[in-house]
Amino acid sequence: MAELIVALDVQTRAEAVEKVKAIGDDVGFYKIGLELFTAEGPDVVKAVRDLGKKIFLDLKFHDIPRTVERAVRSGGKLGVDLMTIHSVGGKAMIRAAADAAAEFGPTGPRILAVTVLTSLDQTDLEDVGIVGRSPADQVSAMARFAVANGANGLVCSPKEVGTLSAALPKGTLFITPGVRPAGSAVGDQKRVATPADAVRDGATHLVVGRPILAAEDPVAAAKRILGEMR
Repeated sequence: MAELIVALDVQTRAEAVEKVKAIGDDVGFYKIGLELFTAEGPDVVKAVRDLGKKIFLDLKFHDIPRTVERAVRSGGKLGVDLMTIHSVGGKAMIRAAADAAAEFGPTGPRILAVTVLTSLDQTDLEDVGIVGRSPADQVSAMARFAVANGANGLVCSPKEVGTLSAALPKGTLFITPGVRPAGSAVGDQKRVATPADAVRDGATHLVVGRPILAAEDPVAAAKRILGEMR
């Protein structure tokens, strides 16, 4: 069954711990991204892990291979479960990340490649010089490239996950942000789907932030999404 990951898009360690405790046992996986990690550093990872939760460290590494290798190794020492890199970093960078993660064995971090950010559409791609490829075509090309070079999975829009899950090897992880419960606002995500749609199409993990964190009753909101996933 697909797992729900709640995005801790908050500014402080105290807020993060408060949110995790408030949501309780229904959710066992949390994403820590750039905003929170930059503010609080490794201590916030340790704090959430100490509450018995798994960690998706979403820092989207994109640097020379040696730097990314060392960063992944540091994440492995923190005990994180998933980590992100940008697929456009190239073969050597992807392989360096995968090799560093493999040092921690079967319980070590899994490397996820980011292909096209879910906030980007056709016009945005053209703005950065990617002409003649739709977002779906760009995602497909970069996804195949990343998995062929050692990535364990992908961060991709739920609009592309169906095609990718059918085309890529069994066991590939598909982590989908841009998931919104039926009837909710899409915010700044341009390529979205409901939890039920994403799971039906092959997503292994769904990342949801505001629809849970900003809800009057976060526990009820999480339960509702889990229900849709089932």
